[in-house]
Amino acid sequence: MLQTSPTDSARAPVFASPRRSMLPYGWPLYALFYGFPLWWVLGLAEFVWPIFAVFLLANLVVRRGSVRVPKGFGLYILFMCWMAASALHVSGLDKLFGFVYRMLLYTSAPIVGIFILNSPKRLLPNRAVVKMMVFFWMVVVGGGLLGLLLPHLQITTVMSKLVPKRIQANPFVFNLVHPATAQIQHFLGYPVPRPAAPFVFTNDWGGNFALLVPFLLASWAKSENPRRDRLVRLLVPLSLLPVIFSLNRTLWASLGLIAVYGSVRFGARGRSVAVIQAAVVMVALGGFVFSFGPTKSLIADRVATPHSNNGRQSLYTQSIDLAMKQPLIGYGGPQQSTAATKSSNYKHPDVGTQGQVWTVLVSNGMPATFFFFGYFIAFCWRTRRARSPLALWCHIVVLVALFQSPFYGLLAAQLHLVFIAIGLSSREEVEPDPLPERAKPRLRPLMVGGVAGSGLTPRELEKDGARVGGPWGPWPGTSGILPGN
Repeated sequence: MLQTSPTDSARAPVFASPRRSMLPYGWPLYALFYGFPLWWVLGLAEFVWPIFAVFLLANLVVRRGSVRVPKGFGLYILFMCWMAASALHVSGLDKLFGFVYRMLLYTSAPIVGIFILNSPKRLLPNRAVVKMMVFFWMVVVGGGLLGLLLPHLQITTVMSKLVPKRIQANPFVFNLVHPATAQIQHFLGYPVPRPAAPFVFTNDWGGNFALLVPFLLASWAKSENPRRDRLVRLLVPLSLLPVIFSLNRTLWASLGLIAVYGSVRFGARGRSVAVIQAAVVMVALGGFVFSFGPTKSLIADRVATPHSNNGRQSLYTQSIDLAMKQPLIGYGGPQQSTAATKSSNYKHPDVGTQGQVWTVLVSNGMPATFFFFGYFIAFCWRTRRARSPLALWCHIVVLVALFQSPFYGLLAAQLHLVFIAIGLSSREEVEPDPLPERAKPRLRPLMVGGVAGSGLTPRELEKDGARVGGPWGPWPGTSGILPGN
């Protein structure tokens, strides 16, 4: 045995034992998602993403080893360079504020994903990240229900006291610091509270809800908290109410895409029983929703009322026209609509909004659009054969984001969710979890008399690989496998 003298002990370095932090590894992520209701009440919900990304970036910078990035990340770097160049065409304080805000979000989202990719699983397990996403889904559902219960509630936040009134004259800034629970609209001929909390607009609520559903489904595969699972399963049918009242057809189509594509992909992997069970539950819930009086009428009225179709078509046409006039680096931000007439029930927003495709195209030009969406398309193509269930669900998250891009923006929260999925999936490539074992074929139970006649106890038979039990399963204390089978 090696002995150490007092002299040797005295020479030992004072800082031999590592100093432990009082905060858990990855605490900015925990603070960001578990504290999101607080950030919303304070008026910081749209600003906290780059704030916490700074702490994650500091962690990456002080690393002793090299920092991994997702495959194909060079395309996104090229997008960032092109976006920075588009600042040359920014004019006015309002436009400059919008440009800087978007640039911070475009930067903070990949930082979150790269941090997860470089985090050891023993310090930040997959299940911990998925739990954050499930909690965030619960917050989104809670905000949607709050919007239905208190649709006229608008909060005067701390940020509204700090931001100068001159800057709050910008409607976008005003909405950021004065969050409302719902957007009440009358295009169906009667007022409908469309849930928005804990975001600014209803489309943001719908986009985040859809992107979080794959994480929710992934969490059910490895459940460790029955109490939380019961709460989540209770919220699933309740969440259909704000989903319907949102009147978001893109949200409805996104959920359909998740159901169909997810069922086909996981069904092809031999998980047909789970797929059938999920399909039965969805059909039952869907049948109830579509046959129930108020929601049935609301859905029928929404389908029969295109509302924004003409306005969106005009907006998209203007976006393409502007992009053709300034195709290289864009205009630095959305531009004022040039529509000759205004619809009585639909006000045209700025050109380059109402969809991430048009935002990048008008703001940053055609090359930036190619780099931005090329990166996500390449990721979906590369992960189409993802080995682990979690990686496949992350593949579906990015696929849904691409599907939503012509109709929904991806800023602010949505883009971060996309990069969280990319970070988790990329980490599975370099540090894969063991694949789940295929279920062994079930063998017919041994007759009780046969066990008794063998002269061995059930436990002794089990040690030899025997299936021991009656017609309803193995006996207590046995796993139920027969010798030689």
